[in-house]
Amino acid sequence: MLVGNNLFKSAIAAAIIILTGCKAQNSSLKVLAEEKPQIIGSYSVLCHFLDTIAQDTIDLTCLIDGGQDPHTYRPTPSQRKALEQARVIFYGGYDFEPQIISLVEAVDENVPKIAVHEAVVTDPIMAEHHHGEEEHDREEHDHEHDHEHDHEHEGEAKQAEELEADPHIWHDVYNAIAIIEYLQSLLLQLNPSQATLYLENSAKLTEELTQLHVWIQEQIATIPEGQRVLVTTHDALNYYVQTYELEDYKTLQGLSPDDSPSASDLRNLVTEIRQTQVPTIFAEATANNRVINSVAREAGVKISDRKLIVDGLTEAGTDTDTYSKMMIHNTCAIVDGLGGKCQAPRE
Repeated sequence: MLVGNNLFKSAIAAAIIILTGCKAQNSSLKVLAEEKPQIIGSYSVLCHFLDTIAQDTIDLTCLIDGGQDPHTYRPTPSQRKALEQARVIFYGGYDFEPQIISLVEAVDENVPKIAVHEAVVTDPIMAEHHHGEEEHDREEHDHEHDHEHDHEHEGEAKQAEELEADPHIWHDVYNAIAIIEYLQSLLLQLNPSQATLYLENSAKLTEELTQLHVWIQEQIATIPEGQRVLVTTHDALNYYVQTYELEDYKTLQGLSPDDSPSASDLRNLVTEIRQTQVPTIFAEATANNRVINSVAREAGVKISDRKLIVDGLTEAGTDTDTYSKMMIHNTCAIVDGLGGKCQAPRE
């Protein structure tokens, strides 16, 4: 629901009065004296939200630009230097950008380092880490030994230990809205003189995403029941599948596209695709899709010509370089591929 202009301005004014009269809730963040504080954002979605909220009131350095894979990204020497000079560092967390996280942990302890995903979603979806070929074969060999009952319990315990927090929280639009609200609150602590701008921009973005969430629900509903089965390269869309009520989700790899599927993983996925009769499976923009293409050929199904954008945004100036554009692209690719009819959102 759109907020009337006068009511909107009154809400902003009230929020400013409250903020100027309250002590910052995050004791690690202090008002920065610089006109444009130096802030680091680890990857494209966080950077997009920071830039949209703060515009030119901050000096933002984005470490992992759109079109790059945070799971495997290695920072450059200049980015290492930028981390050392930053006043505040925002990163995803939950091991989403491991090379960046290891550097962030080594930065001076006086520099605030904020794992945004971990702060916003404290009870994340847990997903399996897939074994590589050698480890999987070794496990199968172990199970051929005696004491099968004991091995079953050990296998269950091992599986539980290998569940990891899924870091791809932004594929649930409400989580994205929570990220925006969280970043807004921290920016207000860092630079309260820009309260009006930050609150206005956050409110506009939140309204846009609220409408986007409803639109996605409407599009998913056009997929015939029994066909709402999503098959992708790696385990990045758990939040999307859960929030928008797809019926099943199957992947070739684990939480990172760098995970190596075993031969049995491939055979099992081909079998499941044939059994579910899913019409289309999906490659990803930043993943090596050679194996998923082979799976499609073996299973006799179409692979969508629209690759899903799952680990951030795409390069600036492309059709999916904002959060909303990325979610619209993914939704229409999934809906059309699974037999629904995606209608572009109204302007």
